[in-house]
Amino acid sequence: MAPRKIIIDTDPGQDDAVAILLALASPEDVTVMGVTAVAGNVPLPLTEKNARIVCELAGKPETLVFAGCDAPLTRKLVTAEHVHGKTGLDGPKMDDPTMPLQSQHGVDFIIDTLRAHDAGTVTLCPLGPLTNIATAFNKAPDIIEKVQEIVLMGGAYFEVGNITPAAEFNIYVDPEAAKIVFASGVPIVVMPLDVTHHALTTRPRVDAFSALGTKVGDMVAAWTNFFERFDKEKYGSEGAPLHDPCVIAYLINPDLFEGRYVNVEIETVSELTLGMTVADWWRVTDRQPNAMFMGNLNAEGFFDLLTERLARL
Repeated sequence: MAPRKIIIDTDPGQDDAVAILLALASPEDVTVMGVTAVAGNVPLPLTEKNARIVCELAGKPETLVFAGCDAPLTRKLVTAEHVHGKTGLDGPKMDDPTMPLQSQHGVDFIIDTLRAHDAGTVTLCPLGPLTNIATAFNKAPDIIEKVQEIVLMGGAYFEVGNITPAAEFNIYVDPEAAKIVFASGVPIVVMPLDVTHHALTTRPRVDAFSALGTKVGDMVAAWTNFFERFDKEKYGSEGAPLHDPCVIAYLINPDLFEGRYVNVEIETVSELTLGMTVADWWRVTDRQPNAMFMGNLNAEGFFDLLTERLARL
């Protein structure tokens, strides 16, 4: 089977960085057509810079990186420096990138790429707020039917919220964008906190990254050591969730995941539950299913895959 063509839409973030590395290390499974940055974990000037840092770390400076939207559709930007640090990639010292940022706007790159390819041949992989994707859909509705699939990290059901009691960060930052995407009719696979909270960076798993004896292995270990301090204190867990690599791991080996095809709606009105992903997990409504909402993960298989692929870089 030919590698799947993907666009990674991202707001790096240490876990975003690991997802990008996993994709760039897996050319037999995915072809990264481009990386579009969006404001989220940190503001856009840092997310586009971080995306280029990661591509250079992977030894793939030819990767096309674009800057997209610098703010949500209608709201003031909420960021997560309290988790990821002021740069978004705090922890190890990082050199500034030398590879260029593409001059084209990320949204236009998404539109042009989908228009240039046959329908059903390009998958969108959002790892942050859905602003770029929704903006592309609003600007060029003709591309919606051309998207093969959207595989995204965001939302929660049983794990409820991580930025508010009800909402996961990526959806909360731009709930209006999420509402547009989930109502688009594009096939959607969701990696919510319910899955990613099984992907814990325990000490043996982090040690396995270090044991690779490479710059990539050392960097991933250092990143996880930095950002896990927040989640370990918050959840009392033995490691932090490695959220975003779940998206790429699904494209490589979907059998690692279990979920249900259900209806997912996005709350955009309530102050109390703004950004909540209201997943009809128990199918108690007659609302039409619109997303494969993942609920479980083979964590050992996930980390085995991640370690094996990172060893290539």
